Amino acid sequence: MSEDSEEPKLVLPPCVGEFLVHIEKERRLSDKTVRNYRHAIQQFALWLRQTCDWAGDFDAVDARQVRRYVLHANDRWDRRTVRLHFSGLQTFYKYLRKHNLVKGNPIAGQALLKTEKRLPIVLNEAQIAKLLAGPTRLMEEEVIKPSEAIRDRLVMELLYGGGLRVSELVALNYGDIDEKEGMARVLGKGSKERLCPLGDVAMAVYRKYRAEFSSDTSRNAPILIDEKGKRLSVRWVQLMLKRYLSLADLPLDLTPHKIRHSFATHMLDRGADLRTVQELLGHASLSTTQIYTHVSISRLKEAHARAHPRA
Repeated sequence: MSEDSEEPKLVLPPCVGEFLVHIEKERRLSDKTVRNYRHAIQQFALWLRQTCDWAGDFDAVDARQVRRYVLHANDRWDRRTVRLHFSGLQTFYKYLRKHNLVKGNPIAGQALLKTEKRLPIVLNEAQIAKLLAGPTRLMEEEVIKPSEAIRDRLVMELLYGGGLRVSELVALNYGDIDEKEGMARVLGKGSKERLCPLGDVAMAVYRKYRAEFSSDTSRNAPILIDEKGKRLSVRWVQLMLKRYLSLADLPLDLTPHKIRHSFATHMLDRGADLRTVQELLGHASLSTTQIYTHVSISRLKEAHARAHPRA
């Protein structure tokens, strides 16, 4: 295709940039949410320009055009993506209304396909134990050094013991751990701070790691570092986990977040109430946590079907 036939670059009105600054700086939404909302607005604007000769005025968009866009989105993306997409557009139009930049909200009241709830994939307790035993096994086989083994074990113990997101894990500094109480102070989504109990096993591994292998334990020093002394990245943790998943004969497509899913499900399996698990996970809404009750119930039904004589 020649340069002359290419479409001109999409230029969005200033209100889009102002909205994105607002949700990032004032509402303190996560970087991922800001990116998703930016993408939603860009995709909507591009569709409007291509199909409706849109000139850049969001006040000129009507409900009929939005209904057509809903059909377009449903054909293009899965249900969950569509709902996230329109959540961003809804938030954007609410902002425009609040600042008197549009007279109405054509997004409001649009019927979307219901999202199919997918149960989180979790590891059972035996699988978690096998996964956590991996670093010691590789150390005994002299594949990795003791310092690497204790660090890798600590990574997984903190993910499972505290139910941390991997981004929360790698951001931990020594000043974030209260050794006496066995708690970690983490900064979650939307820069919301919470306290996470880590459990006796994770704390024992942490104390050994700190005492034997840490050169800098000042308050602002990162806990988890690589061989060069630099803070571990999210990608590093993902790749490390794949190594131990392979060693434990577990599916390689399992992510660090699945350990968090396992943490929540095992808590509920052992009698924790939903509100407590919500607080531990740092979920803003109880409905987000309720998906784990379905996992727990599903596991109970499976156990009943396997073991009961009249199942």
